Amino acid sequence: MSADARPSLGPGLDERVEDRFGRGLVDESFADVGDPLADLPDDLLVEVADAVRDTAIRDVLARLDEELVALHEVKRRVREVAALLLVDRMRRKIGLDSEPPTLHMSFTGNPGTGKTTVAQRMGEVLHKLGYLRKGHVVSVSRDDLVGQYVGHTAPKTREVLKRAMGGVLFIDEAYHIYRVDNERDYGQETVEMLLQMMENDRADLVVIMAGYKDKIDRFFSDVPGLSSRIGHHIDFPDYSSDELAQIARLMLDRQQYRFTPEAEEAFADYLARRMRQPRFANGRSVRNALDRLRMRHANRLWDAIDHDDATLSKGDLVTITADDIHASRVFDFAHDPETS
Repeated sequence: MSADARPSLGPGLDERVEDRFGRGLVDESFADVGDPLADLPDDLLVEVADAVRDTAIRDVLARLDEELVALHEVKRRVREVAALLLVDRMRRKIGLDSEPPTLHMSFTGNPGTGKTTVAQRMGEVLHKLGYLRKGHVVSVSRDDLVGQYVGHTAPKTREVLKRAMGGVLFIDEAYHIYRVDNERDYGQETVEMLLQMMENDRADLVVIMAGYKDKIDRFFSDVPGLSSRIGHHIDFPDYSSDELAQIARLMLDRQQYRFTPEAEEAFADYLARRMRQPRFANGRSVRNALDRLRMRHANRLWDAIDHDDATLSKGDLVTITADDIHASRVFDFAHDPETS
């Protein structure tokens, strides 16, 4: 297959890029303007309020702020992408040409730092602003793309690409796709197909490659042409203990639970210990810890109602105590923190 050839994905992808870029979205009152840059006056007013309202982009960005604690630099990068596409949309309305930008991305950082959530919101942003037809996110790993024998990889990769078209393809631990030190690794075929699609269909597919920064950097250096197709490299830092406590409070609020003041202190102690132990995964570990707290809370209530005339109050049903937290084996270094 030539470098410019597009892998055949089958029917169902007949919408033209021009319907979303170039002259496709020109307002009727500007459709006959031959050269908007020269023929339209610079003081011509554009419909800013309509563009913002029609895309509902502020709602999407507000939800991102609500869902994710901290990550200020990550949120700033998302806003930059949104700003570019919003301005492009307003430019197209008056006939100014706008080539689709390259928006393939790499998300680097440790587990549980919000990469998947940001990918989902990014798909929404790109859809609302007209860059992607659907904005859905297809999350995959090596097993979804690479086959185990000759002739198996291309159909698997092609099927994934077809599902992802019009949206975001999120590849977790992307460096596992192709083991460059193994000449017989079938992942090379997947990489070649991805490179072609990332170049030729960048206005209808956004690829986000995620994983640990050092491994992603090595992967990009090992695969010629890959890094140059990535337009945005975004790093996700680890959360501080205060930020993790804030994440826990947000999760509890959504599930309609609350800590007692003593439980707040106990959970801060829990976090300090858990962060020093193996396999800590930031927000993911907080979510797992809260799931186990809910079970200990439920078991405590079960023991309390183990007689015929037992009663419970609403406060009992929503309150997590310090004892629920101190029952965790995280306070005993001899046990595995992932089951505590």
